[in-house]
Amino acid sequence: MSTITPAPAATGAAEPTAQVFKYVRPDMPEGPLVGKFVVRLARTDRVLANLQVLKNGGETNLHTHHHLDGFWMVLKGQARFYGEGDEVVAELKAMEGVLIPRHFKYWFESVGDEVLEILQIEASDIPLPTGQPLERQDFAPRTNATRNITVIEGRVSAADYGQRHKLDMSA
Repeated sequence: MSTITPAPAATGAAEPTAQVFKYVRPDMPEGPLVGKFVVRLARTDRVLANLQVLKNGGETNLHTHHHLDGFWMVLKGQARFYGEGDEVVAELKAMEGVLIPRHFKYWFESVGDEVLEILQIEASDIPLPTGQPLERQDFAPRTNATRNITVIEGRVSAADYGQRHKLDMSA
């Protein structure tokens, strides 16, 4: 029988800590929403969890992530995911989801009358950069929802917990 001895921790490496988070649905403005809300729930150097909130028509553009596998699950509302050529990949209602593997070209939109609340969990095969948007390759122009994103910090221990800021996606 062999035993595995774990490698010693890297010198100066931070100790891992649990991240407590809380989701509070953002107040939705009256009328059509231009943009979307992203509540940051948790993040490590390899995994992130967000909850996105969109009104009807809060679509994204055709894009892919070369280093991220994405798990998407509708909590409330309805979503429609598309692949290349606007082929419908999935029509999702509450408690339904889809896994989008890296390199898969996709986009999605909120459909129906109810506000969409969709859980996004991404796993990366390389370390995630901090303080920067996720890597992505666009195949269509960005939409209003993709350019106008309000981020709300949901990690309870974060210094900016509950605060909102606009994510600059103009590039």
